[in-house]
Amino acid sequence: MTRLFLLLIALCVAAPVRAQAGFDPFGEAGIDERPGAAIPMDAPFTRADGRPATLKQLGDGKPILLIPVLHNCPNICGVTLAGVADAIAAQPLRPGRDFTLVAFGIDPEEGPEDAAHDLARLRAHAGEGAPAFALTGSAEAIHAVTGALGYRYAWDERIGQYAHVAATAVLTPQGRLSGWLYGLTPRPTDLRQAVLDAGQDKRARWGERLLLLCFHYDPATGRYTASIEKMLKLAAALTVIGLIALIWRLRRRPA
Repeated sequence: MTRLFLLLIALCVAAPVRAQAGFDPFGEAGIDERPGAAIPMDAPFTRADGRPATLKQLGDGKPILLIPVLHNCPNICGVTLAGVADAIAAQPLRPGRDFTLVAFGIDPEEGPEDAAHDLARLRAHAGEGAPAFALTGSAEAIHAVTGALGYRYAWDERIGQYAHVAATAVLTPQGRLSGWLYGLTPRPTDLRQAVLDAGQDKRARWGERLLLLCFHYDPATGRYTASIEKMLKLAAALTVIGLIALIWRLRRRPA
């Protein structure tokens, strides 16, 4: 059963990788677990309104939910922001009061106008008055933060896109990595517990590790495009496999 599970997963992800053998997005993008890592909170960034800011200033003594994104993303970054905002709305802790919410741009070529689009998207889901920030910065400042987080992403020169994963970093008020919320839509209970644990400077004990790649090759167009449909198919396939495994185990139990 385990071999069948791994085979099906391999079949789901192998085709887009083989389509462009010279660049392996699944090998380039990912997260190296570094719980407790110190994040450079004083690195300089620019807010969507053009004002300078640091993570330390924005955090203001509160935990930070930091979402690495491309502000001009052709794939699933917008879905990730909406999913986090929906999870926030479904639990009692509020941005601004209990934690700071940041859409963190990983492309140094983007500027405040690009960040403003993501800020509007966040507020549309979390509530128009919900405090949130969208940042851009220099390559040096961005890499200082992503490097400390263990967040790996890569630029594909041939098509002009970054390969990166959908996840939300949870930082303590002291500027340390508490853990990650993985995927497009964190469970509200996980998000709430993540903020509470970060506020007490605890390491993560929540969430399920499921890395979704924001990068996909479409052989019909020769471009990497959004792959929500394939993600849903993969989720459905995993659900079916899980049900088959459960039935198989139940049938093997002695009467």
